[in-house]
Amino acid sequence: MFKLSPLGKRLGSIPFKPQPNHPLLNDESSVIGFVGLGNMGFNMAKNLVTKSSNSIIVYDINKDATSKFSQIQVPLSSNNDSPRISVASNLSEIAAKSNYIITMLPESAHVKAAYCGKDGLLAHLKPGTVCIDSSTIDTHVSIEVSNLISDKGAIPLDAPVSGGVMGAEAGSLTFMVGGRSSDEFLIAKDILQFMGSKIIHCGGLGTGQTVKICNNMLLGSAMIATAEAMALGTKLGVDPKLLSTVINSSSGRCWSSEVSNPCPGVLPNAPSSRDYNDGFASKLMLKDMYLSLNAAKSQKIPLLLSSLSTQIYGHVCNDADLANKDFSSVFKWINKK
Repeated sequence: MFKLSPLGKRLGSIPFKPQPNHPLLNDESSVIGFVGLGNMGFNMAKNLVTKSSNSIIVYDINKDATSKFSQIQVPLSSNNDSPRISVASNLSEIAAKSNYIITMLPESAHVKAAYCGKDGLLAHLKPGTVCIDSSTIDTHVSIEVSNLISDKGAIPLDAPVSGGVMGAEAGSLTFMVGGRSSDEFLIAKDILQFMGSKIIHCGGLGTGQTVKICNNMLLGSAMIATAEAMALGTKLGVDPKLLSTVINSSSGRCWSSEVSNPCPGVLPNAPSSRDYNDGFASKLMLKDMYLSLNAAKSQKIPLLLSSLSTQIYGHVCNDADLANKDFSSVFKWINKK
């Protein structure tokens, strides 16, 4: 298990004390800041603004994404008939205007830069702000950033997700939450429920990230195994839909076979049936596999299968096209061999 820094240990034992006039989510004057409108973040933020009555201010370096988000049709604020969606010009504006901040970014470096960079979130963070990071990043970086957030009198939580783009679209994500106390977890749960169907308190700061990298480590290998099974069966002349039906009625059933089958045409809504577009990129799965290997190395745990799976995703990502495709495109890579 990862060890918290002395500051993390100290903060983890402090019971939650609401800030004076701390805004509650059911108060429409509370503003939600959202940073990161990629395939996952865009749909998560969309569910927030369409399901809650709160205003949302968004930021992303991709101006096309923020422009598209600003065009979502939602009712005006009942308080003053003002638009409930706005686009921040920088991270400082997000921090200054938000009571809740959610970050959904690709890697550890992006989260650290968003908070700790020049004119980043920390520079203008208000005491009492609830800061939820739903990125999948290194546990040590997560704890480091959380401690800096705590120093500002704000509330840090790590809350990575599982469920993929389809789960983000449907609002059925699973959130794995690490935080300083159960009271602070309940505050986060109030907002996460608009984006997910399962919100699980995993323990102290960083535990959400630990659970997530374990889950993705398993998922990465399971997808490769599913892709190999589908490739073998179809090469031997079995109809892929029939093969999938049998697998999903048998002991080989898993998320990769049932929800995101890697064989095109088996599931119409899966990324594989959209030329592997609009999913969880292979390069991000490779990043997550490395996170698990690095964590295992620190604990001296051999991960033989996961090491091999990481090598396979490395080969997939050597194909510039497949690197940005959904990680189920490992099926396509296998069939090229």
